[in-house]
Amino acid sequence: MIDKNVVKQIVNEWLADKEYFLVDVEISPNDKIVVEIDHADGVWINDCEELSRFIEDHLSRDEEDYELEVGSAGLGQPFKVAQQYINCIGKEVEVLDADGKKLKGILKSVDGNDFVVAVNEKVMVEGKKRPQKMDVDHHFRMDQVKYTKYIISFK
Repeated sequence: MIDKNVVKQIVNEWLADKEYFLVDVEISPNDKIVVEIDHADGVWINDCEELSRFIEDHLSRDEEDYELEVGSAGLGQPFKVAQQYINCIGKEVEVLDADGKKLKGILKSVDGNDFVVAVNEKVMVEGKKRPQKMDVDHHFRMDQVKYTKYIISFK
């Protein structure tokens, strides 16, 4: 079986002088390699082709036969790495917290493993009879949510 760390090392070598970043490498038991990359401005197919050829040049099919798929992290798929959070600051995201509660709001900030989402909620304000709609900051840790994903909007 092909070593995942070897594939990651090859991908990171290709990424070294580029603004792309590695999202994930998966290798199935039947040696299907799936490499996901991302970029703040999106992923170009030409770059996926170039990375695919680079990987093929550094892996020997004589030693082990494999199937290779190189692509972008799926739009609307859960985030896997911190850079995906950073790229979505100021955009609408959906968070499923550890308790199974879904929240939709604007990703305000990312600091290490922590992030903040502003959710427009009804809040009781002192001196008012009815709840008022306000942005309320919700603080999360990346490793303590079930998922966070970008909400695709065509507004």
